Amino acid sequence: MNFNLWDISVMGIPLIIAVVLHEVAHAYVALKLGDLTAKSRGRITLNPIKHIDWFWTILFPTLLIFSGSPIVFGAAKPVPVDPRNFKNPKRGMLWVALAGPVTNFMIAAFCFVLLKFFNLNLMLEGSLWASAYVWFLNFLAYSILINIVLGLFNLLPIPPLDGGRIVTGLLPNSLAYQFMKIERFGFFIVAALIYYKIPNLVLNPVINFILNEITK
Repeated sequence: MNFNLWDISVMGIPLIIAVVLHEVAHAYVALKLGDLTAKSRGRITLNPIKHIDWFWTILFPTLLIFSGSPIVFGAAKPVPVDPRNFKNPKRGMLWVALAGPVTNFMIAAFCFVLLKFFNLNLMLEGSLWASAYVWFLNFLAYSILINIVLGLFNLLPIPPLDGGRIVTGLLPNSLAYQFMKIERFGFFIVAALIYYKIPNLVLNPVINFILNEITK
């Protein structure tokens, strides 16, 4: 798979924005609920270097490329959260986990509105701004795709993904404790799902639907 500078910018920038804001949302909600851990470690920042993780930021996107995933995306370093600082630890973790995917869906919705607003096909061929205009439309389209796919993938009910945290917050305490034992195998479960392209069963129809909507 060959990537040129256009591809890297039009896909890479939306990816960085998506994963950084995803993690900042986790940290911000944790702060609002009374936990200063993420803030004290400098995670409420838009500096992408603070959010780089060897697996989710580097290895994970590479794995997607070689598995034939329809879209390449990644995630940032998980935000450190101490649930003991919440009034209701289990419920607090649920809201912190939910903040990431919700933020991605909000970004996607915002970019969709912008895309429909600017996609007026008014640019004349050969115009000075034509290339920038086309780049911006592609930037918005990839932003929609990346944020929705990232949000949906993180909602998979597998700890330590956000979906696993959400399920834990909804289960009774006894079942939640048993369910969280899965987290030690979470890496291998996620890797196996990617290898066998199981997430594609959900992501492909969603991607096709989005592509149909943004090209109307």
